[in-house]
Amino acid sequence: LKDKLNSAPTSHQRDSIKSTALDQTTIKTLNFTNIRVQGNGKNKLWSLSNFDVSYSYTKTEQSSPLVLKNEVTKQRGGFGYTFNKPSKYIEPFKKLLTKRKSKWYNPIRDFNFNLMPSLLSFRADINRQFGQYIPRIVSTDGTGKIERVDTTYDKYFTFDRFYNLRWDLSRSLNLDFSATNNARVDEPAGAIDTKEKRDSIRNNFWNGGRATLYNQRAAISYTLPLAKFPFADWITSRYSYATTYNWIGASLLAVQLGNIIENSQENTINGEFDFTRLYAKSRWLRALDNVPPPASKGTKNVTPTKKPTPPVTKQIKTKEEVVKGLTGKKRREALKKWRQEKRDARIAARLLKQNQPVEMNEVVRTTGKIFTMVKRASINYSESYKTRLPGFMDKSKQLGNNFKTMQPGLAFVFGAQPDSNWLNDKAASGVLTKDTLFNDLFRQSFQQRLSLTVQAEPIRELIVDINLDKSFSKEYTELFKDVNNSNKFNHLNPYAAGGFSVSYIAFKTLFHKTNPNDISETFKKFQDYRRILSQRVADNNPYWNGQYDADGYAAGYGRYAQDVLIPSFLAAYTGKDPKSVTLLSQNNKSIRTNPFAGILPKPNWRVTYTGLTRIPGLAKLFSSISLSHAYNGSVSMNSYNSALLFADPFHYGYPQFIDTVSKNFVPFFLVPNITIQEQFAPLFGIDITTLSQVSVKFEYKKSRQLSLSLIDYQLSETNSTEWTVGAGWRKRGMSFIKIKGKPLSNDINFRLDVSMRDDATTNSRLDQANAYGTGGQKVITLQPSIDYVLNDRINIKLFFDQRRVTPYISTSAPTVNTRAGVQMRVSLAP
Repeated sequence: LKDKLNSAPTSHQRDSIKSTALDQTTIKTLNFTNIRVQGNGKNKLWSLSNFDVSYSYTKTEQSSPLVLKNEVTKQRGGFGYTFNKPSKYIEPFKKLLTKRKSKWYNPIRDFNFNLMPSLLSFRADINRQFGQYIPRIVSTDGTGKIERVDTTYDKYFTFDRFYNLRWDLSRSLNLDFSATNNARVDEPAGAIDTKEKRDSIRNNFWNGGRATLYNQRAAISYTLPLAKFPFADWITSRYSYATTYNWIGASLLAVQLGNIIENSQENTINGEFDFTRLYAKSRWLRALDNVPPPASKGTKNVTPTKKPTPPVTKQIKTKEEVVKGLTGKKRREALKKWRQEKRDARIAARLLKQNQPVEMNEVVRTTGKIFTMVKRASINYSESYKTRLPGFMDKSKQLGNNFKTMQPGLAFVFGAQPDSNWLNDKAASGVLTKDTLFNDLFRQSFQQRLSLTVQAEPIRELIVDINLDKSFSKEYTELFKDVNNSNKFNHLNPYAAGGFSVSYIAFKTLFHKTNPNDISETFKKFQDYRRILSQRVADNNPYWNGQYDADGYAAGYGRYAQDVLIPSFLAAYTGKDPKSVTLLSQNNKSIRTNPFAGILPKPNWRVTYTGLTRIPGLAKLFSSISLSHAYNGSVSMNSYNSALLFADPFHYGYPQFIDTVSKNFVPFFLVPNITIQEQFAPLFGIDITTLSQVSVKFEYKKSRQLSLSLIDYQLSETNSTEWTVGAGWRKRGMSFIKIKGKPLSNDINFRLDVSMRDDATTNSRLDQANAYGTGGQKVITLQPSIDYVLNDRINIKLFFDQRRVTPYISTSAPTVNTRAGVQMRVSLAP
């Protein structure tokens, strides 16, 4: 560097050499955030305090011997508006009905509305970057000459808007809306050094930029006013409707393929039923829980022969006595006062009657409690839809909709689900791409869920929990395009798939004897039922020609036809009559159509009883006795899909085409597998704790899983039996450890758990003479332990855990896993 500086003939050249040799970076920055006017008094929609402004500016300049210029300018600006205020409800009839005490006036008295949103906000974020990069390239010819290189530009300009609205239209009706619009302000290539380029950017900015992504969510929820009515105040119900809408802009490199629009819709309704409040409306039903005190020694419970003497009420004069000798205004005032006294007397008499005790014997009381055993119930039901349409050529404007062309339409924007006619209309309107390279799929999905729970108490402390569940899902896809650029769109390659599951009951055949190497009687019934179901299904199909195969099955519904196997399987393993079991549906009218709708959910349950300690003899020995029993079962068909060869030319809702290989009608849906799962968990369980802190627990469980493959026509059956015995003893004030010569008096717990589980898996193939075991094992677990509480932070445990596994097949070896040791737990919580 010194040599070059000394050889430079002029000071200007020496300054240039110094500048080139330096590696320097300069940063300039300026920012102010959330500039707003301080609010005074009440917040109004037009208050200046609702507005805020932010701006930041950063410019970075860097140069070095290898970089002539690296300049980046970043600017970020924000403008926001936020109105936030607690809801203020107007109740126009509240004061008009103050003298009306009846609850029947509640719907009118409590009518309310709110004229102002509780939240209204808008924010615009502008983010711009402009960068220039010019490297230095020194010539390699030895002259040291620096060659001129074209400038590289790095720039982007985004304009994002955010919208939020929350409006409690009334106390029970709520509205939420939010949207985000991402846009890009397109800039001319290169440096912005002409008026035309600056005008182009300015016009693009004030037009909102080019939209690249629009997301919107809207939801409305409504609480039904059932609590306002005296006869329905024990019911709580709420409905909600939520939608989303997305507009995804196409890449500038593939504008001809169009944009993507998506929407979704979710409907949810919840109901809570408090039957105890319903029963409380009746004086007689309220008395069911008022158990009379036990009679003292030497006395007897005698049922009274006479009804309780009614209370004496105030005597009201007759109308003639009140108006006798009165005329004009005095007569009207006397009548008004008399009518009010009569109303007050009726109300007082009603209240007195409600508070009168009801006498009933134990038979009536027990019968009444059985009829009123349902205490609570709840239901949750939801449906959700989604649609994705690629190839949409129109733009996103207000609310994601183009109001000039009314595309795609406010109905679609707010969740309406299209059908094939809607697609045809859009194609006719010219808003779908006609590019022959377009191959993106139109996609729709539907999901349905149902959950019902009931809690009953037939007798005191006998709790029965019942639940029903159902879920169904389906997805549909097709290629909707103009194949030959002939203005004629076609629905190509339709395909549907989904899953189905319901709670179910199948324990009628659970306790049948099974041998892993023999065909079970239930499986034989399954095979025999096929001929009955073949005839039933064929009779329903108008395409059936009335002919039979050589083996006696209806032509087109042979021994391996799916529509024959599924109902035969359900009838055999649930103990139903094959002549009345539900058949599968074959139509697919819409995305909501469920081919398994006839398989209704059945209740599962759990029963717990803790009332044995009310028996005086047992109460002297045990502090608690709990009996339990539970059953859970389900039927599921997952991953079903539509058959490409299905044909129904006359739209009867049944298959017409017979496969040349299987000789069976091709159903609309192909089900590869159907599964039944059930378990008693436990079949019987008892948990006892004595007054001396000794606890004993016993459980017996039984479960089964059936999986029928409709591909290789093989049934896999796994049966499991498990019993568990546990015992424990808690000794308080045990002092066998001394610290500093002082014995510690703390609790010690002794515990022993023993369990045995027996699993066996059998495979049976249709029309085969034998079954064969494919798996299974016997597992015995032994777990004794001693747990000592050293203090409130330290716990010491001595344990032993052994698990012995004996497999039923020769491919697996017996194993024994044993763990033992001392465990110390230290709590560091304050």
